[in-house]
Amino acid sequence: MQLWTYVQDHASNLTFLTYQHASLAFQTVLVGTVVALLIAVTVYRLPVVSSLTLTTSRIALTIPSLALLALLIVPFGLGVVPSFIMLAFFAALPVIGNAVVGLRSVPASVVESARGIGLSRWRILLTVELPIAWPVILTGIRVSTQMIVGVAAIVAYVLGPGLGSLIFNGFSRLGGANALEMALTGTILIVIIALVFDALLVLLGRLTISKGLS
Repeated sequence: MQLWTYVQDHASNLTFLTYQHASLAFQTVLVGTVVALLIAVTVYRLPVVSSLTLTTSRIALTIPSLALLALLIVPFGLGVVPSFIMLAFFAALPVIGNAVVGLRSVPASVVESARGIGLSRWRILLTVELPIAWPVILTGIRVSTQMIVGVAAIVAYVLGPGLGSLIFNGFSRLGGANALEMALTGTILIVIIALVFDALLVLLGRLTISKGLS
């Protein structure tokens, strides 16, 4: 009951923080996905380079997000910029791996058939390879999105936007008025954002994945 009362009393602020969090996650995943696809398209035809890229992206996921955030404070200060760079960096990593794997898994016979009818390399990439690899790429985007929605909470440490401020302020004031409600509300809203984004990506998959590939 106290939780619901807190939500009602702070509805406007909670709405604003939820929008900030969702917007930050969406934008960083979008930028990370574009960068990841550009990297994957550049390296997937080169076996050694693509294998090195896969290994590097997996190792990079082990970098502590707080440590990277702290390093970015030095050149960029506090606020949105270090938050955005850190999140976009981590958002790209799952997509890079899935994009490389997906593009490399396209049957060679299909590519040869496309060449045989006179399609250029870029036409083959855009109309044959990427559509076939898209289900695997989309899985990477879903993983990335879920991860980033959660990780975005820690940008509150550098005065970044979003719901993380509610969680950390609540924990820092634990025992005080509305402290627990703040932390719980922030956590619940982050979970809701993650579920909504995942549902939208599932819908995107149903609209964009060919029936023969699903």
